[in-house]
Amino acid sequence: MRRYLFPTAFACLAFGLIALLAFGLQHQGGENLSLDSQIAHGHLPPAPDATVKLPLLGSSRRSDIAAYRGRVVVVNIFASWCTPCQAEAPTLRREQQRLARSGGTILGITYKDAPGDSEQYMRSNHLSYPVLRDVNGTVAQSFGTDGVPETFVLDARGQVVAIRRFPVTLAWLAGAVHTALVDSHAA
Repeated sequence: MRRYLFPTAFACLAFGLIALLAFGLQHQGGENLSLDSQIAHGHLPPAPDATVKLPLLGSSRRSDIAAYRGRVVVVNIFASWCTPCQAEAPTLRREQQRLARSGGTILGITYKDAPGDSEQYMRSNHLSYPVLRDVNGTVAQSFGTDGVPETFVLDARGQVVAIRRFPVTLAWLAGAVHTALVDSHAA
């Protein structure tokens, strides 16, 4: 009985190590990495859930992120009740004016917000870019969002080139949009 103890223990240990290695490799594949990790590793992932149709704020129409493919898009996930969102609104307003001149746009996505409150937020902050209502929060969650504001810059191919998981600044936006424009022209 003793002579089987060591080989059995060794086989169990080897099996455990192989299982651990397989688990680690599976969770390091490009598909399973977070958007942040993929970008940090130099991979530009496509915008998640880009074809999910959402209600367009102030309209009976529905649209999706993919409808804006072909131009640089700054996806800003926000809520009217979010104080940091209010603080970054003037920056987004200025960036929308600049982006529009180069054919790009900001695309707002509401996060756990009532439509009337979102419309009031847009009016009071003089924001004119399109906004999709993420009623269930599924699109926001596909971006890894669990708080607001969060901003994602997409190149013309719809790939995420930059992420900001807190309020944006003009300097960050200018750099991220420049990266997206350069990436778009290189394609």
